Amino acid sequence: MWLNRNKYDILQNAINNLNNAFEESNLIELSYLIGNKKEIIKRNLLAGISRGVGIGIGVTVITAILIAFLQKIVTLNIPIIGEYISDIVEIVQKSK
Repeated sequence: MWLNRNKYDILQNAINNLNNAFEESNLIELSYLIGNKKEIIKRNLLAGISRGVGIGIGVTVITAILIAFLQKIVTLNIPIIGEYISDIVEIVQKSK
């Protein structure tokens, strides 16, 4: 073997140190920013659309569950809570 064990260990340590320096300096992220601008725009646009759709679906599901829960409370005819919820329903219907 043309490298003895000592030189191999020194080289391996130098490579590990260089790798750690790259990770700490966020060089990979910087090279991503310098890369193809169209690809960056395409990825970010797709990510934004996906987040927006996900938030919209999540809010819709949570609102539907909340409304179903409130309807169940109204049908239980609890005096204070039922009146408060019916007032909220009236306000929403008037705003339509």
